[in-house]
Amino acid sequence: MKVDVYDFELPEHLIAQVPLQDRTASRLLTLNKQTGEVRHQHFGEILDYLHEGDTLILNDTRVIPARLFGIKRDTGAKAEVLLLTQLEGDRWEALVKPGKKLKKGAVIDFGGELEAVIEEESDMGMRVLSFRYEGIFQEILDRLGEMPLPPYIKEKLDDRERYQTVYAKHEGSAAAPTAGLHFTTELLEQIAAKGVQVGFVTLHVGLGTFRPMSVETIEEHVMHEEFYSLSAETAQLLNETKARGGRIIAVGTTSARTLETVAREAKGSLIEASSGWTQIFIYPGHEFGLVDAMVTNFHLPKSTLVMLVSALAGRDHIMNAYQQAVAEEYRFFSFGDAMFIY
Repeated sequence: MKVDVYDFELPEHLIAQVPLQDRTASRLLTLNKQTGEVRHQHFGEILDYLHEGDTLILNDTRVIPARLFGIKRDTGAKAEVLLLTQLEGDRWEALVKPGKKLKKGAVIDFGGELEAVIEEESDMGMRVLSFRYEGIFQEILDRLGEMPLPPYIKEKLDDRERYQTVYAKHEGSAAAPTAGLHFTTELLEQIAAKGVQVGFVTLHVGLGTFRPMSVETIEEHVMHEEFYSLSAETAQLLNETKARGGRIIAVGTTSARTLETVAREAKGSLIEASSGWTQIFIYPGHEFGLVDAMVTNFHLPKSTLVMLVSALAGRDHIMNAYQQAVAEEYRFFSFGDAMFIY
């Protein structure tokens, strides 16, 4: 299947640059995955689409200030590092710029408190770095690092917490699970009051989620590994929901990928607690094992995320919904509006 069939025209002014002051103030496009019916509403109205017996699954990963700016020790040239995955101890997988200048053995200094040595090289600017420092790494990162906003966001973020979900808990992400940014504690309480249960998974968002596709056909693309974890409590919640005929609603593509990873492992049996690395790539033809509905943002043209939502709702329904979203001037991407596929 050609990647180009997931392309669409997106005016640049529709890319949201700053978050709304009120998390729930965004618009909500609802899409019936069976009929293709589209409705235009506001995010608070998602309550009307959630029913007693449903279970909402949220990704509780927490974004770390993963973007570091330093200088290459031997030349004094500027260097940028985006931390992606902690391997073991003080070794990290990272993206570096400029990739052509930062080779194996290079040393990068960050403000006199931290230095990194490049240990391994791979394609597309990927490197394995080993850090040296005195003190506590996370405290140094909090002082020196910046929130790793996507490159299409040009505005500076004044409040770091606005790029975190209100339920963010486990540190390790290089990007926020942005569908969750629309929820407030109050809205989650209202959802629970309707008899909707809420559970959590963890998927640390890394290169696998936002790596651009550089192939012509979908089948050629290989997802990068990302770490996930599903607790015994959430596993039990999922099994109980399926047993009573309730819907499992994934908040975001990262939650959906985690759920479908554990469903694939279960092979039709009961879901069990698990953790590990996933490379799951969901595109049309995928048979969903757990996810019945999804809250999601609007994604980049020709991205793996557009393909994932197309697997759930059908490519034609998604492309029509996106066409309407552009015509109605919805706000796109991380700080943008939301879609509910049911």
